[in-house]
Parts: sequence; C-alpha cells; structure tokens
Amino acid sequence: MQFIDLHKQYETLREKINARIGGVLERGHYIGGEEVSELSEKLAVYCGTKYCLTCANGTDALTLALRCFDIKSGDAVFVPDFTFFASAETPAAEGAECVFVDVDERTFDMSAEKLEEAIKEVVKEGRLIPKAIITVDLFGLPANYSEIRSIARKYGLPVIEDGAQGFGGSINGKKACSFGDISTTSFFPAKPLGCYGDGGAVFTDNKQYYDLMCSLAVHGKGAFKYDNVRIGYNSRLDTVQAAVLLEKLNAFECYELSDRNTVAKKYTDLLKEKYVTPLVPKGFESSWAQYTLILDDSEEREKVQTSLKEKGIPTMIYYPKPMHEQTAFLDLPSRENKLSVSSRLSRCVLSIPMHPYLTDADIEKVVRALLEFVKS
Repeated sequence: MQFIDLHKQYETLREKINARIGGVLERGHYIGGEEVSELSEKLAVYCGTKYCLTCANGTDALTLALRCFDIKSGDAVFVPDFTFFASAETPAAEGAECVFVDVDERTFDMSAEKLEEAIKEVVKEGRLIPKAIITVDLFGLPANYSEIRSIARKYGLPVIEDGAQGFGGSINGKKACSFGDISTTSFFPAKPLGCYGDGGAVFTDNKQYYDLMCSLAVHGKGAFKYDNVRIGYNSRLDTVQAAVLLEKLNAFECYELSDRNTVAKKYTDLLKEKYVTPLVPKGFESSWAQYTLILDDSEEREKVQTSLKEKGIPTMIYYPKPMHEQTAFLDLPSRENKLSVSSRLSRCVLSIPMHPYLTDADIEKVVRALLEFVKS
C-alpha cells in the first residue's frame, strides 16, 4: 500500500498525460508554451479569481506574494505555528520577523482568537510593525477566513493565503486560493493537485499585484524581457509540467476531489468512535491533502506507527516540530507559553494513507489495523 499512490494515478491517466507531453515535445515550446497560458486561465476560473500566475514552486509563490507588500526588516508577519517550514521561511528570508500564532486544536488551522492576541502584543510592544498575515489551509481545510479577514481589516493587514495543501477546498462554495489578497499554492507531486516535478501558482483579483508578480517572476522584467526594472527571480512553470497539470486538473475536477472526500468520510465513519478524527466545520469542504488522527501522546503514536508498519501500512507525521522549535527560529523572542496547542499536536498527530485511488479493501485494511490496535 502506498501513502499517496501517484503510480496508480498515472496508470489511470497515462494515455492523456502522454499525449499532452507529446504535444509539447512536438512543438518544442518548453518555456512559456501555450499549455502554461491555458493552465493559468483554467486555474483562475476554477478558484474564482481574476488572475493566476504559475511559477516554479510553492515557496516561490509565497515569495512573490510577499514582495507585493514590501516585507522587510522590522516588520512582523503573523504565521501559524503548526505548518510546513516554507510558510515561515519566506517572510524570514525577506528580513521580517515571524510571529507565530497557535492553531485550533481540531481544524489544525490558525486560531483567529490567538491571531488577534498576537497582533495586540506586537502593537503594544512597539518593536515591530505589523505588516501581513500568512494563513495556511492545512491538510486541505481552508482556514477560518470570515474571522481572520475581519481581524485583518481591523488592523489594516493584508492576508496571504498559503493554499499549498488547500487547493480544492472550499467554504460555502467559495474555493480555496481565493481568500487572500494574494493566495498561493504548490504543485509538488504529493499535493492534491500535483505535477511530476515542482510547480506553484499565485492568485489575486488585484491587477497591480498581478503585474508586479509577473515582472518579479521573470528577472524583474519591464515592458520587454531585456528591460529589467527591478531585481526579480527566475520562477516559471515549464510547459511539460503545465501539460501534466492540465490533465490532472481535469481528473481532479471530474472525480478525484469527490473521491478524496468519499475516502475521508469512510475513515471518519469507521474510526470516530475510537479515535479523534479530523473536524470539517459546517459549510467547509476539505481537499484532504492529509487525513490526520490525533492520538494521546508521542508514545501512543509510536506504538500505532509500529503496529501499522508491521501490517504493511505506511504513515507519516506532519509535523514533528512546530515552527517555534525549529533550529532556525530559536533566536526569536519566545512565545512558547502561548503555543501550547501546536506543541501538543506535534507530539500526537499521525497521518494515514489518503489519495483518491484507495480501494474499499485498502480502507478496510487501514481501519481494521487501527481498531485492532485499540483492542490490543
């Protein structure tokens, strides 16, 4: 059994993906080919935004977004404490100081209450200028944007949505990657919508931001590529990856997202009496980048992992260290006493196999192994 079965997905889409790649090879437009433009347009339509720019990876997508808000030394950027390193790495790379915010213990996403507390602390201290909020749609579930955006408006802060895991999720029908002033996603192979290498995208309704990011992504180009008006990057999605994503996006829309939710529902129905299963609030839909259980502690987690491994079932820990414990951030002012939920989750979360090609037999095997552990 695979934790995420990309091979089975390829076998299902082989003919269509091969034909798409073959078309790129025939035309020979490997950078900026017609597939890149087609994909950008379709992604914008799917997410419900005016503009979408593809780029080299999800980390670059965050960097492009941050550049729109002139993030620099002396600025505070508010980041959830329980997330992947890139969410905090990118503002730190711009010279800003990350202010880590605790998360909701059931949704895993940034707590709106804790966010406002953190903003008030920074304002009161006066050492940093509050500059931006980075939210994360962790494990596929959009953050609580109604409350977070209300707080953002109150303090005049832009919201950057890190939708690296959230693509396909929604709140009351509105799609993830449309909730931020700028939103980002990643096409890393294991993501809900992934390519066969690296890739990313930024989304916005603001043409000024879009035009600036288009320039930044190609060496800070001006009116044409050899008129460079600012210092930028080399961050482009290549045409082969765009071709792969076009076929994967079609499958994602047609059945993969629905099948992910079917798998998650089966897991929850069969496990909820014995395990703390993921919570999806009313009106929300997850794209289930991960299906994550909350166990009692690290000791129980280790035992469950070992038990499942003996039965040929892979598991993963996302994430074993919160941001405030990362070596790169140990010199920041401590907020450890305000990050108790993130600290606890890092010791007790465990993700089990999740992808749209899991069979009923696969699900039964995973569930049976988990229930047998409880009995033992």
